[in-house]
Amino acid sequence: MVEFNVELKNKTILVTGAAGFIGSNLSKKLLETVDGVKVVGLDSVNDYYDISLKEYRLNELSAYSKFTFIKCNIADKATIEEIFTTY
Repeated sequence: MVEFNVELKNKTILVTGAAGFIGSNLSKKLLETVDGVKVVGLDSVNDYYDISLKEYRLNELSAYSKFTFIKCNIADKATIEEIFTTY
């Protein structure tokens, strides 16, 4: 087993695919278990599968004051650079 010692307390974490199953659950777990963490979630919210599932997950995450959602495509370099500058 590989073990990583990364301190996430009071950090800002970027989660891509935040409206998907894995991204939304990762975001929720970070917000519930790491002191002072802020999560910036990105997702293009495309119609690859049912958008209502993605909207439901994002609605759940919006209850966390330290969660910020940005609708964008990870390939949009200008937006990604702006996100890194801002957060």
